Amino acid sequence: MTNTAADRAGSTPAPHPSVEQVVAALAAAGDRVVLRHPDGETTGAELLAAIHRYARALAGLGIGTGDLVAQYGPNRPDALAVRYATHLIDAAAVYVSAPSGAERRAQQLAQIDPRLVVVFPQTAHLLPETAAPVVAVGPVAGVPQRLDELAAAQSSAPLASRAHLADLGTVLSSGGTTGIPKSSVRDVAAWAAAVATPHRPERRQLASGPEAYLTQILVAQTLIGGGTVVLRDDSDPAALLASIEADRITDLFLVEPQLVALMDHPDVARRDLSSLRTLTHIGASAPPTLRRRAVERLGPVLQHTYGASEIGIVSALRPADYDPSDPGRATCAGTVLPGVEVRFRREDGALDPAYGSIEVRSPAMAHGYRNRPVEQAEHFVDGWYRTGDLGRLGDDGRLHVLGRAADCTVVDGRLVTPTGIEDTLMCRPDVRYAVVVADPGRGRRIAAVLSWGAGLDVPAGRDAVAAEHGRAVADTLVVVEPDDLPLTEQGKPDRAAIMALAPP
Repeated sequence: MTNTAADRAGSTPAPHPSVEQVVAALAAAGDRVVLRHPDGETTGAELLAAIHRYARALAGLGIGTGDLVAQYGPNRPDALAVRYATHLIDAAAVYVSAPSGAERRAQQLAQIDPRLVVVFPQTAHLLPETAAPVVAVGPVAGVPQRLDELAAAQSSAPLASRAHLADLGTVLSSGGTTGIPKSSVRDVAAWAAAVATPHRPERRQLASGPEAYLTQILVAQTLIGGGTVVLRDDSDPAALLASIEADRITDLFLVEPQLVALMDHPDVARRDLSSLRTLTHIGASAPPTLRRRAVERLGPVLQHTYGASEIGIVSALRPADYDPSDPGRATCAGTVLPGVEVRFRREDGALDPAYGSIEVRSPAMAHGYRNRPVEQAEHFVDGWYRTGDLGRLGDDGRLHVLGRAADCTVVDGRLVTPTGIEDTLMCRPDVRYAVVVADPGRGRRIAAVLSWGAGLDVPAGRDAVAAEHGRAVADTLVVVEPDDLPLTEQGKPDRAAIMALAPP
């Protein structure tokens, strides 16, 4: 589907480390505002000066090549400055995700095994007990050493980059929806490939969420491309819509449940959204009915991508090709990106040209998991990443992602997927949104369904599922009606919480 890795290696020059690209972009920005955030505005020169001061402070603590600096980082300039300072001195960086429960966070941090942990007043409540030294940026009770105070005493003069492409560069923490979050590992070259982006000085990226790990790639790409980032601490739909209007946002990135909340909000009709060029949705199921409603409400700005923290973005359905009225496009994840290879493996282990479990290889892919040998052996095989997702390649070359392979089953000769059931339910006039979670241990599926407010006609919904997918599927479908859909910190449907809503 693309050139081979060998062909790319022979024709593509080695990239500059991403931190060098960030530094060059900030130097070019000078007194132009590159960050807008809840605390104010930050220019390129201000952020660059902070990076150099933090780099000297970290080096003074003995941090260098091969060391891993972990941050419980908020969406704030100092968290970015510490991140890029870490890269500048050739150390590795990880923004740690924050799964619920101090015990899970402690196990996660022990597996990451950082040399240093950085915490902020906004994130101090997330810090578990840790064997690694802890420093704070800002006042944090129980953490006496202040990295920001050490940095304030340093020079802001330019510091030459020490980054080398083959050294450990970035550890990317997953959200951990099915257990202790895994952390994928990239060298400096792979991370540079992951954040590679064209020059787009007009880009005004809205990055929402309380923690920096949710937005790290978007922020890096926008800065490298010469654009401006608007940081928010939440994804409240009214606030996002207001920010699109006030900040003239051109690009927004949401998980599908957040997209539903945004497009169904009454402020859509009264806010000026004309600056928006691309609204990307990713991370959860995107049935055709959801896509059609999104286009009707928001216009021709929708983009759908497929990817994961381990592999980056694999494919994209661009706004110009986003046509939910076309059956071939309404269910697809777009065209595989240049430089990315995709192949399919059947249940019998043989490769198939167009259908099976999806495997990916790309320059931006992680090399494995940090201190998770069992999962690494399962997913990273012979230079390919086994996603665990079922997919197919359309006749037009577009990739269709059907769902987790473990959640897709053949019933009475028909393939049944969670997305297919969700679409059937969402075609009903009483259903606003539906998320279907497989519960194979009990031989059933749980459908968490939100109504338009007048209540659900569950028997009619079940009959619709029976007509489309078979009576056996309908008879094993458990419908629950939560007031709000349970979500993870990433904004994805919380599968465990949804299963807990169903009767035993």
